[in-house]
Amino acid sequence: MNATIKFGGFALGLAAVFGIALAAGATIGPEPTEPAAHDSNAHGAAQGEDHALPGGMMATDRGYTLRLDTTRATAAANVPLRFTILDRDGKPVTRYVRSHEKDLHLIVVRRDMAAFQHVHPVLGADGTWSVPLDLSRAGDYRVFADFTPQGGENLTLGADLLVAGVYDPQQLPAATSTTNVGDYIVTLDGTVVPGRASKVTLSVSRAGKPVTDLQPYLGAYGHLVALRAADLGYLHVHPEGHPGDGVTAAGPGITFAVTAPSAGDYRLFLDFQHEGVVRTAEFTLAVAPGTPAVDASSHNEHTGQQQAPDGHVH
Repeated sequence: MNATIKFGGFALGLAAVFGIALAAGATIGPEPTEPAAHDSNAHGAAQGEDHALPGGMMATDRGYTLRLDTTRATAAANVPLRFTILDRDGKPVTRYVRSHEKDLHLIVVRRDMAAFQHVHPVLGADGTWSVPLDLSRAGDYRVFADFTPQGGENLTLGADLLVAGVYDPQQLPAATSTTNVGDYIVTLDGTVVPGRASKVTLSVSRAGKPVTDLQPYLGAYGHLVALRAADLGYLHVHPEGHPGDGVTAAGPGITFAVTAPSAGDYRLFLDFQHEGVVRTAEFTLAVAPGTPAVDASSHNEHTGQQQAPDGHVH
C-alpha cells in the first residue's frame, strides 16, 4: 500500500534558467506549452520535473490565479470565505476535473501551523467558491487551493489571509513518532533522508488494539498533507490503491514512500476516518541527512509514550 510522495525542490541554476527564458521571450514572444501529465496520486508536489517550486508558493501559476474576495478577516468561529480561480484571460474557472471525490481541496493553515483545516467549498454558477471557516484563532494564515482545471494539470495555488484578534504564536512542536487524537494513537515509523525515496508507515491504534476497520475518506483510508516548516511548501497526497480493490487493507498501517527535498522540519497532517468521524493526526518530522528514524517498536502504543532517545523521527 505504497504511494510515492514527491516534495517539490528548488532546481539548480534557477536564476540562469529564468534569465535565458526572459531573453528568449523578448526575442520571440510567449509560446503556449502543453500541460504536463497529471499524476492523480500526487497533488501540490513539484507538479512536473520542470517546475522548481513546491506547491502553494505562488498565487499565480501556469496561467491560473487564486483570488480571495478579501484577504482580511476578524477572528470568529464561523467566517465565510469566498474566492475564485481565474484563467489566463481573467475569467473564473467553472469546470474542474474531480480528484479524490472533490473538484477542489482547500487547506487553511496558520503560519505557525497551530491551526489546520481541510475543507471542500461549494462552487457557484459564476465560478465563485464559498465555504465557512473556523478562524477563532487570530493570526496569519495560508490558504491552499488544490485543483485540476478541465483540460489542464493539477495545481496548488496559495494566498495569505490575515485574521485580526489576539494572536498567540506557537513554537513548532518537537518532532515525535507518536501522537494522540482523542483515544486514538497514531505512530509514525520510518527513515527519511533528503533526496532519497524513504518508506514511512502511519499506524492507527485505539485502546491498545490496532484499528483494522478504517473507513474510506475521499476515496482512500488515509489522506496526508505535508508542509515544509521553513516556507510552507505544500504537498497533498493519497496512498495508492483504494477501498474495495482487494489489495488495500483498512488499517492499521498506511504506508507512503517519502522523498524530502531538503533537511529540516516538516509538519504532517494525516486525516483518517473511523466510526463515521474524520480525525486529524499531526506530527512534526525532523529530516536530517544520514540520521536514522526512531523505530516504532521502541514506543508503547498503549500509552503513547515516546521512548526514543531524542523523541525524533528522521
